[in-house]
Amino acid sequence: MTSVKFTVSALALAAAATAADARDQLQIAGSSTVLPYATIVAELFGENFDFPTPVVEGGGSGAGRKKLCEGVGETTIDIANSSSRIKQSDIDLCNANGVTEIMEVRIGYDGIVFASDINGPEFAFTPADWFSALAAEVVVDGALVANPNKSWADIRADLPAQDILAFVPGTKHGTREVFDEKVILAGCEATGAFEAFKTAAGGDEDAAEEKCMALRTDGVSVDIDGDYTETLARVDANKNGIGVFGLSFYQNNTDKLVVATMDGVVPTVEAIAAGDYPVSRPLYFYVKTAHLGVIPGLQEFIDFFVSDDIAGPDGPLAEYGLVSDPELAATQEMVAAGTPMAPLN
Repeated sequence: MTSVKFTVSALALAAAATAADARDQLQIAGSSTVLPYATIVAELFGENFDFPTPVVEGGGSGAGRKKLCEGVGETTIDIANSSSRIKQSDIDLCNANGVTEIMEVRIGYDGIVFASDINGPEFAFTPADWFSALAAEVVVDGALVANPNKSWADIRADLPAQDILAFVPGTKHGTREVFDEKVILAGCEATGAFEAFKTAAGGDEDAAEEKCMALRTDGVSVDIDGDYTETLARVDANKNGIGVFGLSFYQNNTDKLVVATMDGVVPTVEAIAAGDYPVSRPLYFYVKTAHLGVIPGLQEFIDFFVSDDIAGPDGPLAEYGLVSDPELAATQEMVAAGTPMAPLN
């Protein structure tokens, strides 16, 4: 391939999810964060190769990995997109269903951002602010109590006096896993609540982490099971609401949203590439290696996906907001060799 036609239609960004007529069409499902990237690649693949355009569906990272692990054969998917790393429980399910080898492909990096209505106030957050806003229990005067905070100004006087209302990804989304760990758990530790929970649990750190990540159930924290478009609609309908989004989605909706800083850093591609923005994460897709050489076009698609033309710093995915992986060359070699992932550490 010497040239690639970079003409991505609105159909691509709407997630080409039409059912396949024949199983020579690749089947992909999973993360709503990775969905637009995978759909862009799928359409470009259909334009540049003699294979049908792959079918790309969302559903969430966990759901995609579960579908990947349903078994081997034409009735099962080939690739699962994921905005969080695969879990041992996924691998165990795969093994139980005969999926004994998986290839882990890191496509680049993304950031999780906190954005609100463009006509509202600007926010400068820390992870501690979000824990104090959304945790079911917080420390007040040295004691663990049910969260009493009503407005952001209750948490920190220099935050806007706006009612707390947060739209966060539901638990099936990979974004939620990263949000829980890098924002809520980090904030729990920063406020001293982790040590309080640990003491209350008799020194059990796992129990303390579970308590840290238990969120309010009084309507202040709202789980969004759909994709970022649903989160955006909620923010549009509730002007006090703050949504949790992927960076690329925010960058494509700057006419509707204003983004907050986190630990004083504005979320940008450059800040994520430099490692300065604290809430960033790698993005992946997982390939069922038993389907390589069996499902037409699978090897060609994954080679194409991680090529410099597509996933490099000057490719169409970077234009859409993906932060190119500095170790992309190593990924290309691994994909070309069909190397399955090693056991999790």
